[in-house]
Amino acid sequence: MKSFLCSILALSFLSLSSAQAEEDSLVLVSASYGKNVVAICDAKGEVLWRHDTAGPEKGHAGHHDVQLLPNGNILFHDSWTKIQEITLGKEVVWEYDSAKMNGNEGKRVDVHAFARLENGETVIVESGVGRIIHVDKDGKLIKEVPLGEGGRKSTRLMRILDNGHYLACAENPGVVTEYDENGKVVWEYEIGTRVYGAIRLKNGNTLIGSGSGNSVVEVTPAKEVVWDVTKTVPGTEISLAWMATVQELPNGNLALGNCHAGEGNPQIFEITKDKKVVWQFDEWDLVGNGLASWQILDADQSSMMRKKLAALKR
Repeated sequence: MKSFLCSILALSFLSLSSAQAEEDSLVLVSASYGKNVVAICDAKGEVLWRHDTAGPEKGHAGHHDVQLLPNGNILFHDSWTKIQEITLGKEVVWEYDSAKMNGNEGKRVDVHAFARLENGETVIVESGVGRIIHVDKDGKLIKEVPLGEGGRKSTRLMRILDNGHYLACAENPGVVTEYDENGKVVWEYEIGTRVYGAIRLKNGNTLIGSGSGNSVVEVTPAKEVVWDVTKTVPGTEISLAWMATVQELPNGNLALGNCHAGEGNPQIFEITKDKKVVWQFDEWDLVGNGLASWQILDADQSSMMRKKLAALKR
């Protein structure tokens, strides 16, 4: 299970048998930290497709987001400010550089999160200048949402909620903030660490990858902690380091990203709510010590990508 990546797209396993899961599951990764690659591999770590990226500029760490699009293309970082959409044939079909567009020329800006919407708009979180923007296919600014004060202008991951709000993580002062469509803060949880990623679970709670807190925490809307894993996974030798991307799987399990944890630890693992680890992605040669972001693909996404990859070989 060795390869060269850092952002991962995989499929949920437990709705299938273990053997079926290993056969059908795919993982898409996008990594820098010296790897500078976007890739797709199967659950056993075999690399099925890869694309070398420009990588971050000197002094920056790594690529922090990736998205598989409905058409099978991949939205990824080519550099700290540039987002590209690429086909599996490695044709760049869309590009946006936050350092140069929509008023950012000459300003300090970096991008850690982005998403393509169903209407074709791309949402980009611009740290430094402190805003969330929507742009159309031509890069025209459609909407601008301000990020909050007190360190909230420098984000890590952001996810768009079912209600259209934005759930954004700010490393300093270490808060997860829900903004409405106009940028008003409607909910916030201060975790106090250099928080990296958060999602809203199906049960309405919020799951937080605490970054430097070496933990993943589930909190209710009333801000009560109801589940957590801290420092180590009970009954295993897995040590938690920079806890980054998190994902809720269709089977109810959680996939947790374990960045900077060293060669002896998996970069991603699937865990049940009773804290049993049922799958690990341990691909040190592939992603090294800097796999910060990834996405686990569902069955339909995995099937689509297998067909597209097969077509490339014809």
